[in-house]
Amino acid sequence: MIAQPETKHYTVEEYLELEIASDIRNEYRDGEIIPMTGGTPDHNDITSNLVAILKATLRGKPYRVFILDQRLWIPGANLYTYPDAMVLPKPLELQTGRKDTVVNPCFIAEVLSKSTQNYDRGEKFVAYRKIPTFQEYLLIDQYRIHVEHHVKTAAHQWLFSEYDDPTVTLSLSTFELQIQIAELYENIDFSTV
Repeated sequence: MIAQPETKHYTVEEYLELEIASDIRNEYRDGEIIPMTGGTPDHNDITSNLVAILKATLRGKPYRVFILDQRLWIPGANLYTYPDAMVLPKPLELQTGRKDTVVNPCFIAEVLSKSTQNYDRGEKFVAYRKIPTFQEYLLIDQYRIHVEHHVKTAAHQWLFSEYDDPTVTLSLSTFELQIQIAELYENIDFSTV
């Protein structure tokens, strides 16, 4: 039997020090550092489409919209991560002693890739649910028209809806915002996927 190399475990302090000097984003999962690979052009377009809608709709309202490079700390899961898109109510809450890490999103969206879709639907969603301010989660498939929407309805209760029709309108309850599914997929050509 071949012995597996032991996984190095890092402290939060070690991770943050390495992350500041890193050229790439890395997720911190309970002592392990996981490199976050780059996305596809479709992944980027879908994320940008969503953020453009959010920024336009929430302009002048008490929210901030972030994309890709904003680090989120979830102490209850011992996780640092970089959601594809998130919205935080003003004022921002930062991790104690940090100016670059937020802790209070109310809305998070992830664009699914083949390598991360199970994690985004499973373990990562479990971690996100440990955030007291978190109310709404959107998962957008980049390979076909398919959106999964989770809305918190009560403590430990989430309502799940899914959409496969581009003409359907999705309602984000946190902001009373309507998005036609086709808007999320603007410029995406599934015939080349």
